[in-house]
Amino acid sequence: MPSPHHPRPRTGQGYPAWFKDQVLDELNRNPNLSEVAREAGVSREMLRLWAKAAGIDRSHARHGPRHPGKNEFHRQRLHGASIARAAVAAGASESAARRWDREYTTGPQRSRSMSRVADDPVPDEQTAARFLSLTERERIQDLLNHGCSAAQIARELGRARSTITRELARHRGRDHRYLPYGAHRVASERRARPKVPKLAAETRLRRWVAQKLALRWSPVQISKRLVEDFPQDQEMRVSHETIYQALYFQARGGLKREVQAALRTGRARRRPQGEQRRPRILGEEMIMISQRPAQIEDRAVPGHWEGDLIMGASNRSAIATLVERSTRFTMLCHLPQGHAASPVADALTERMKSLPGHLRGSLTWDQGSEMAAHQRISMASDLAIFFCDPASPWQRGTNENTNGLLRQFFPKGTDLSVHGAEDLEHVAYLLNGRPRKTLDWRTPAEAMRDLLTTS
Repeated sequence: MPSPHHPRPRTGQGYPAWFKDQVLDELNRNPNLSEVAREAGVSREMLRLWAKAAGIDRSHARHGPRHPGKNEFHRQRLHGASIARAAVAAGASESAARRWDREYTTGPQRSRSMSRVADDPVPDEQTAARFLSLTERERIQDLLNHGCSAAQIARELGRARSTITRELARHRGRDHRYLPYGAHRVASERRARPKVPKLAAETRLRRWVAQKLALRWSPVQISKRLVEDFPQDQEMRVSHETIYQALYFQARGGLKREVQAALRTGRARRRPQGEQRRPRILGEEMIMISQRPAQIEDRAVPGHWEGDLIMGASNRSAIATLVERSTRFTMLCHLPQGHAASPVADALTERMKSLPGHLRGSLTWDQGSEMAAHQRISMASDLAIFFCDPASPWQRGTNENTNGLLRQFFPKGTDLSVHGAEDLEHVAYLLNGRPRKTLDWRTPAEAMRDLLTTS
């Protein structure tokens, strides 16, 4: 660049373009406006106008000699170092380091000094929209320096508030300062780490989950029961959501081939279930549910049952279901002679008489015609029978829920007469062996066992 003591070629319109270019190049290398102006022999104001016309931002340029460690300070900060540690590495005082940091963080854009360390940047890779970008992290730091709250930052960036609070909680240093470059590097490394799906590998956990799925356990039951059966083994842990993902999303891997047999509904979405209406029982001898004692309602005393029929194709076949209200223990009644009042009464009487007397407290049923012989059942079994109001299935909700579970084994629209008494016993065994949330993840069989041994 020409010295101020050497003559400069001039034109009628001022300094030639090549001279301006040389001066601006020097200004890019040295951000000190006064020093470059003095060396080039032009006024500081003229150099500022040239820089402005060339699009070079000088809003953060400082006067006076540049500290030799400033570049090193910014390089350390780019890699997530604290101000104190970066100041030591740069050989500067902490007060000067904080001033350099403010020059970068409080302005509308990066200071020109940051272009001096562009040879060692932390690249902002093309990330998915759901991840915070480096630009957004820089904006978070600017807004924090202006005293904005997490909610205000979230509104400014168009992000969820939880995203911002989680970002600040993860990436604030010991001095409670948020470092965007270190945060971006850590987040990128965490995201890039290869993560093998938990149920993809052939492990003891995967075999255990597949075994329980074969028994028609739900993912929630499997997840909760792992804690009960393996209390000290942290490797035997998996959330129900992970199991669902392994079943439904092939990219997550693990249990794709078991999906058809694993989930009870056999479909990915639920659909509303309509209540099947049957004729009411004729006569005034029914005892309605409104007359049922309060101790039955609160499940405080065991031995009270709910029952119903699950119907086969065209209502030509049926299975009678009985569920104990406190333990959820299920019994199934085979109806080879059909589901008219007489065979239903015989089957229920036989099943109820097989129970101890203290477990034959009451039976709640709907007003279906199959219970026309309810007085015979009540007298033979020494059992009180209560009837629900019309079209009120929630009044025997335990049985309704159980019937929904049984549809996994006895799908709607199929012939139920093909299932013998041994088949029904096997299905009841499987259902009573499933852990239930309402029983603190014990099984109905375990609850009934405890009830029988303590009585």
